[in-house]
Amino acid sequence: MRFLDLFKLSTRMFKARTSRTLLTVLGMGIGISAILFLVSLGYGIQNVILEKITTSDALLSLDATPSKEQELKIDNAFISEVEAINNVVEVSPVSQISSQVHFNNLISNVTTEIVRPSFFSLSGLEIDRGTVFDNSTENGIVVSSAFAKIFKEDPEKILQKQVGLTFIFPKEKENLVENETEMVSVDNPFTVIGMIEREEPIIYVNMEDVEKYAVIPYFTRLKVKAKKTDYVEQLRSELSSRGLSVSSLSDTVDQANKVFRVVQIILAFFGIIALVVSAIGMFNTMTVTLLERTEEIGIMKSIGVSERDVLLMFVFESSIMGFLGGLSGIIIGIIGSKFVNFGFNILAQRFGGEAVQLFYSPLWFILLIIIIGAVVGFITGLVPARRASSINPLDALRYK
Repeated sequence: MRFLDLFKLSTRMFKARTSRTLLTVLGMGIGISAILFLVSLGYGIQNVILEKITTSDALLSLDATPSKEQELKIDNAFISEVEAINNVVEVSPVSQISSQVHFNNLISNVTTEIVRPSFFSLSGLEIDRGTVFDNSTENGIVVSSAFAKIFKEDPEKILQKQVGLTFIFPKEKENLVENETEMVSVDNPFTVIGMIEREEPIIYVNMEDVEKYAVIPYFTRLKVKAKKTDYVEQLRSELSSRGLSVSSLSDTVDQANKVFRVVQIILAFFGIIALVVSAIGMFNTMTVTLLERTEEIGIMKSIGVSERDVLLMFVFESSIMGFLGGLSGIIIGIIGSKFVNFGFNILAQRFGGEAVQLFYSPLWFILLIIIIGAVVGFITGLVPARRASSINPLDALRYK
């Protein structure tokens, strides 16, 4: 029997049993849409979280601090050595000190990080309000939302407020840092030009502004950017050999991806349960179809239709329903996710949040879903097809 004839015979159910066939396809579609909806939710949440914690520059950056086993001091000479390492694009030193802050008629000591403007992109930090300082901005600082709260200031209104700073630097003796400190008062006030959502009260000050008033004795850590991702591990080994303890945001991202893979598998498992229920429904439909067409099969076999053609006819029929179930599942899943995402964003914006894309479906996953639908249809139709192909023509003709 020709392929075209098999295809025509396999699609007759849409005319003969339209309602039952469409309901079977819809049942398969709901099972497929459950998988798409849940797994896409896992991918979407993964993307939202990773976008919040990292940038492309941050993935190429290493965070290097002096190893506990060695008494290493990071000074300008050491930074020059690191900058000379092959495949190093940029080195951004960080000096973490304490500062005495005068703000809103209150005085308190707050952690202060003296950084270069490139620190924010290398650290994956995004400004929630305002902007990042650059070397053309004089005495501009970035603060955390927690800083505003401890000084009883509304984070929404803290931009452009004046802050008085007194830097507290550690003293040095014979190239070793002692516990003694030196206070450096700055007459000119600093202006808050940006704010970051963080739970710790912290101030970020431009290194160029600080160097106008004091000499920074040493640096707490370095942000080192590699030329390409291929060189990150090589650069990690090089920095470790120089007495630095090295970590990377990419390590955190890798760990997060592993966690999300587990979450996606769990979500997919719940979707598969719905798919199994749909597959049972399709198996039932194909079994009923076999019983209804037993006499027809007997006539076909008595006029010379082979067992192979009968088997292929039933397999084609179930595979087509599975394929259409996969397509309908994709449509239902995408529409459902759009509605849920729309509703979630309305609620988020009403409570002061920002709109996010909760669902993400890679193209390869959509194609895989369609293939899964066809394969499930093929498998569920295989048993009825084998039974149909093995029917004795005389028994089939006497069947009522």
